[in-house]
Amino acid sequence: MFQKVLVAEDLDSISIAVVQAIEDLGITEIHHAKYCDDALLKVKKAIKDKRPYDLLISDLSFKTDHRETQLNSGDELIAAVKKLQPTIKTVVFSIEDKSFRIKSLFNDLGINAYVAKGRNSIPELIKAIKSVFANNSKIISPELSHALRDKSLIEIETYDIMLLKSLSKGLTVDEIGLDFKNSGIIPNGGSSLEKRISKLKIFFKANNNVHLIAIAKDLGLV
Repeated sequence: MFQKVLVAEDLDSISIAVVQAIEDLGITEIHHAKYCDDALLKVKKAIKDKRPYDLLISDLSFKTDHRETQLNSGDELIAAVKKLQPTIKTVVFSIEDKSFRIKSLFNDLGINAYVAKGRNSIPELIKAIKSVFANNSKIISPELSHALRDKSLIEIETYDIMLLKSLSKGLTVDEIGLDFKNSGIIPNGGSSLEKRISKLKIFFKANNNVHLIAIAKDLGLV
């Protein structure tokens, strides 16, 4: 079983339950962080001390407060940790249920398991940890298993996500084009952006840009 585990969770009640579940597995060295920045610092120190973590369990959403932070989500934390320690096992424990976001966590960040928070989530978390330790790949809560089979978003690219996010901020096509140009993102011409937006509206069966953004938000794309 894993020897050293880091739990990134900002709610005490959930953190206590998770730590108890991990202890029941016989794991004795368990560290906890309420902020993603603190979690990353713990990972860096563990690597420096040549005693790296075997497993990272992280939520996706972290409430903002008076403290200014560099990393504000579990996605950002996992990406940063993976750069330092690519082989670390990762389990996401979250209420997020959007297919695209879950699929991207597996495909883009290479997480090992996704457990949905709910009434029976602690037993599922224990099962997931055991499966990840046994080197089983892509463990996901049964009620969300459809997320990995959903083919409807296969044509959506990173460029489309950036475009949708820009539209959701209320930017005009001209403003998006200038922003993309300054960032070195291509295509960034007005006609190219209009054509892409039109294709997205057809793809998502959206009546207009407002409807398109509403659909994108429902899917967890923005």
